[in-house]
Amino acid sequence: MPLGTLDRTPPPFFKQGPSALSKLVVFSAIALFLMVADLRFRVTQPVRAALATVLYPVQWAVLQPVLLVGAAGGYVSSLHTAQQNEADAARRLADQAVRSLQVDQLLDENRRLRQLLSMRERTTSQAIGAQVVYDAADPYSRRVVIDRGQTHGVQAGAPVIDESGVLGQVTRVYPLIAEVSLLVDRDQAIPVLDVRSGVRSVAYGEPASDGDGLALRYTLAETDIREGDLLTTSGVDAVYPPGLPVARVTVVERQSGSSFMRIRAEPLARMDGALHVLVLEPAGAPPPEPPAAAPAPAPAAGKVGGKGRTP
Repeated sequence: MPLGTLDRTPPPFFKQGPSALSKLVVFSAIALFLMVADLRFRVTQPVRAALATVLYPVQWAVLQPVLLVGAAGGYVSSLHTAQQNEADAARRLADQAVRSLQVDQLLDENRRLRQLLSMRERTTSQAIGAQVVYDAADPYSRRVVIDRGQTHGVQAGAPVIDESGVLGQVTRVYPLIAEVSLLVDRDQAIPVLDVRSGVRSVAYGEPASDGDGLALRYTLAETDIREGDLLTTSGVDAVYPPGLPVARVTVVERQSGSSFMRIRAEPLARMDGALHVLVLEPAGAPPPEPPAAAPAPAPAAGKVGGKGRTP
């Protein structure tokens, strides 16, 4: 090997440079100088602005996955919250609908009770309040059952009214309940008076496929009765008190070749759906007996004719 090709530099072990302490002092001085210069002269502000501008796309790209994950979590959470709120709103709406129906029913019932009380004030007979329990099971009659009977003072034959007029008559009485035959029952009849003309007649129950009603049978063709006339109880039967609303005339037909008219009337009382009623005392019922007078005290012993006598 030629001698000129040999490396005559000393090995790295023998190289000498600045010590670690001197390097620490120098770099600390430079850092302190830069901090003071940045604080007083803002020398690094352009550098920071340039670095922030260059690094902004990198920061945006790095933050996108984090933002997407947060948005997905928020969407799922908001969707669950919206579904829960919708379910709560639907449940509250259903509760409000039930309450609204109950309020409407109570208002209607209150109105009927007020009308029933006003009807009671127009009658001088004793009245017993009752509630319709159910309709009778007999398909060939129109009857309802009320929750008052003999123990409550209900009598057979007593008239029954609701808030609009005469409903029917008590036909069967039991200890705790009673059956009421409605006016439209085929076996019922009630004396009526035409308020406008003063004509008296008898209205019979007339069930029909197009609607149950009342019929004024055997009414002469020249009788002064018109459509729309109000019929009330006449009181001639000594059962129904006079002046109670019964029905309103709906059909008046004068048939050729017959001396009688066909007259139909629509009852004013609720034949279907009556709930609260009043059971009146029959108009011909005997008045209650007055209480027996207390016996007079016996005269004291030793008195005759009101004057004392010494024995």
